[in-house]
Amino acid sequence: MQKYLRFVENNLLWLAIATSILGLVAPKIGFVLEAGISPLLAALMLVISLTFDAHAVKIVFRKPSRQIWALALVYGPMSIAGWLTGRLFFGSGNLASGQTLVGTLPTDVSSPLLVLLAKGNVALAAVLNAMNTALSPFIVPFLFLALTGIELQVPVGAVVLELVLVVMVPTVLGVYLRTRCPGQVGRYDNLYPSLGSMLYLALLLAVIGPNAESILGYGWYAIVVALAALVLNLIGYAVGSVARMFTADRGELIAYLFTTSKKEFSIAAAFVVSSGLPTEIAVPAAFFAVIQMITSPIAAKILASRNDASDLASEIKIHP
Repeated sequence: MQKYLRFVENNLLWLAIATSILGLVAPKIGFVLEAGISPLLAALMLVISLTFDAHAVKIVFRKPSRQIWALALVYGPMSIAGWLTGRLFFGSGNLASGQTLVGTLPTDVSSPLLVLLAKGNVALAAVLNAMNTALSPFIVPFLFLALTGIELQVPVGAVVLELVLVVMVPTVLGVYLRTRCPGQVGRYDNLYPSLGSMLYLALLLAVIGPNAESILGYGWYAIVVALAALVLNLIGYAVGSVARMFTADRGELIAYLFTTSKKEFSIAAAFVVSSGLPTEIAVPAAFFAVIQMITSPIAAKILASRNDASDLASEIKIHP
């Protein structure tokens, strides 16, 4: 069993591509999984939070400036980048507005998993993720209105409840178990990245299946929409690298890279539906979801390999 789990973790990129193709070819599988997106996300947060204890969380809260920086980067330059890429690729209209909406979204719930795979500061990523999501019902509508002139009606109660059930409860439970039973929980540390990777693929399938018709319906123009998503995603990594200005810690830098580059796409659809806006506005978020879930494993693998190379170099210096 462990052998198969490790295979998933080590080949997440290729499996993500294969899962994307499967979701487009057999969307019914994704429709079945769609109803379980919230439980899948909660399970993912639980698995991730089992990797760090309360002490690690306390260290994060001792540096409140880190959280302020994250909010500024996620909602500042990324919102402007969404607006600019929307105008660049689509000019005006629903797709341009949708691209702007993607830029204003909070961090994707799965970002701590990629930080874990990249060997970064998972506790920091989890805290930044929770804060960004918690504030999103109040920040996103303001930014979207300022950039597009379109007013969003946000179901604050539903979003907050979703945050509590999907993010807060499983995170607190995982941290509690890790703190209370470090020996038993730590015994399976080598399996958590693999389990998280499996949940990641299930979520990818749950996203693509219900959106397969919309994605394929654009024909060749889907390449343009996907390219816009890719450019915004890459800008996210560039924005995240700004963290070098205030931290020299590699683990923290990795946390910022994924915190800024990944966007919680599911919120976009909820905001669009509750506001009675054209459903096409939510399309860029669906494309962005697919793009980020494919590019993130690439980034995580590169960062992890560099981290291993750095550790090896340090070990050689210590033991020549």
